[in-house]
Amino acid sequence: MKRFMMTYLGGNQPSNPEEGKAHFAKYREWLTSLGDAVLVPAAPLKDPTTINPDGTITQGSTTAMSGYTIVEADSMEAALEMGKVCPFLEIGGSLEVSELMEMPV
Repeated sequence: MKRFMMTYLGGNQPSNPEEGKAHFAKYREWLTSLGDAVLVPAAPLKDPTTINPDGTITQGSTTAMSGYTIVEADSMEAALEMGKVCPFLEIGGSLEVSELMEMPV
């Protein structure tokens, strides 16, 4: 099986706690539906800090990446099918799906 990372880009924050709970319930339902294919269910990013090429450090991100999920699938097409029904798309976010390559150590 190949491993794929679904990178969460953008997306709108819930306008109230009830909306947040409803969205999170949909997200958990989606992850549950993927079963054993899910290796890393949810990894939201918090307080990004950027190290720049000149060595300076700045607070914040240079991308719209807000988190990721890692799944196993037979092919990119299968991983894309999993992602097409992700509730993150319902809140205006996009998913970037990438195959994770094995690198020798």
